[in-house]
Amino acid sequence: MNQSGVTQHGGLYVQFADQIDRERNGHLHALHRVLMNDLLPGVNDLYPGYVNLYVDFDARQVQVSEVRAWVTRHLEALRPESVDGRLLELPVRYDGPDLPDVAERTGLSEAEVVRLHSATEYHVYAVGFTPGFPFLGDVTSELRLPRRSTPRPLVPFNSVAVAGAQSCVYTLPSPGGWNLLGTLLTTVYDPNRAEPFLVSPGDRVRFVPQTGQTPPLPEIRELWPAVPRFPALQVEVPGLLDLVQGDGRFQQAHVGLARSGPFDERSARFANALVGNPPGTPLLELTLKGPVLTALRDVVVGVAGFGMVPVGYPVQRSFLLRTGETLRFRSTPVGARAYLAVTGGLETLPVLGSSSTDLLGRVGRPLRAGDVLGLAELGKARPGFASPLLTLPEETVLRLLPGPQATVEALAALGSAPFRITGNDRMGLRLGGPPVPGGQTVSEGTPAGAVQVTPDGDPIVLLNDRGRIGGYSKPAVVHPHDLPLAAQLRPGQRVSFSPDLSGSPECWARRWTVHAPTHFSGGRP
Repeated sequence: MNQSGVTQHGGLYVQFADQIDRERNGHLHALHRVLMNDLLPGVNDLYPGYVNLYVDFDARQVQVSEVRAWVTRHLEALRPESVDGRLLELPVRYDGPDLPDVAERTGLSEAEVVRLHSATEYHVYAVGFTPGFPFLGDVTSELRLPRRSTPRPLVPFNSVAVAGAQSCVYTLPSPGGWNLLGTLLTTVYDPNRAEPFLVSPGDRVRFVPQTGQTPPLPEIRELWPAVPRFPALQVEVPGLLDLVQGDGRFQQAHVGLARSGPFDERSARFANALVGNPPGTPLLELTLKGPVLTALRDVVVGVAGFGMVPVGYPVQRSFLLRTGETLRFRSTPVGARAYLAVTGGLETLPVLGSSSTDLLGRVGRPLRAGDVLGLAELGKARPGFASPLLTLPEETVLRLLPGPQATVEALAALGSAPFRITGNDRMGLRLGGPPVPGGQTVSEGTPAGAVQVTPDGDPIVLLNDRGRIGGYSKPAVVHPHDLPLAAQLRPGQRVSFSPDLSGSPECWARRWTVHAPTHFSGGRP
């Protein structure tokens, strides 16, 4: 397969401590600020966690040795300074579904659990997982319980929870494995506010028991204008999931916004190339079943990918859709996602520098009947340009590289038998198959394509809209060249893994890690 243009994700962790430590966490955030002010070309994002800082880079643009040298240079010159965070008092209705269980497991009454949880002043160690999600410490020892062995598929909006020494607020509905104690009565994240994020690293939080109504979910922030300058396509019937996507939302991991962008970057680049657009130009991502669209003006269209084909028009060859003509799609049994590009690109309202839809972050939404999409500019590409035919293998085998918590046993288990896709969305692929050794870690950045394994042994391949920070073991990552294959897997489909077992666990760990010095000569944070 031609992998031209696919981002070659690379990453490493700058390790400041093995256990949660407030002073070392302050050093970590000091490094984050310094690196963001002197960002190395090719570095996509920085994920500050509790004990380490994950550096995500594109290996097509920068070598890992250059990234290590850049990080080391700034570490050697780092002079952490004191940053006084704000004290925020947040109202909580203590009605969580896990409150009785937490009380029973700790040997406390429910009233004592509430009293202990609300008596602590928490330090904000990190913000991530989902937009605005605060990682708070330190939970009093009487309330320290592990995460659930299997995370819930959906945790209610504004749930307040504990796990180990941490507390948090689920700022949006999302999967999660923490123990739910109550419901926050104010909104921590709202993409429509001038300042979307209420809580920042270094702030202090105190929960105040109160009664009251749960606030409404934030409104979705629209990603395209209601009245476009150059109307081009009207949605007659939406498909299963039609999303506007740009090239992804970079440099926002520290607030938890997803990378997003095209699930199959390779097919998206092909679609844009068909109509003369540069890579990353906003287009439509279509899933399993395409929409019905009517042209409001003559427009040159290109479709690339899998799962469907345009009816009466070529795939992987640009064509002219004349005013009044209707474009329909026929589903195919192979693949899951196709991309529709138009000459000039789609007109959008970028959010934090990106035109990509973030469903979890409530930035953008799927197309609805009656929506009108416009052109960003009037292009002049001619129809008929073709690209090499994209194909998928009959049997999908994804290559695996050793991950941050790699073990021989976990990699061998992943390669021992095929798995079946039991769940598939833009956050990741849930897999059913032989159990894989997993576990919990201190919450840290999640690499693209990481295979996360819960204590119950259930693997999940983390993809574009994954939580930016997570606390489950990651024994493997999908080879960057194979991520387009992962994007085309369908629910119920079988997938096999081919793990790279060369080297030793000690070598694998060294590839992922840069160790920060134990002490700095500057001031204390």
